[in-house]
Amino acid sequence: MIALEVGNLDGLFLILVLIMIGPPVLLAIIGFAVKKNNSKAAKVFFILAALYLLIGLGICGSLLAS
Repeated sequence: MIALEVGNLDGLFLILVLIMIGPPVLLAIIGFAVKKNNSKAAKVFFILAALYLLIGLGICGSLLAS
């Protein structure tokens, strides 16, 4: 099988890193903003951020490693 050559894939790498890191950072910022008014909701945002980061690093990290 002939391997197809592609050009520069820096943009694709950047998009994958933003998908992997962006939403957890946003959820953590929202959690800090909500923390003074509603600590239970902030805790949910922090848990969602940690869960998204864990899953994102696992799935996107495995895609980037191969």
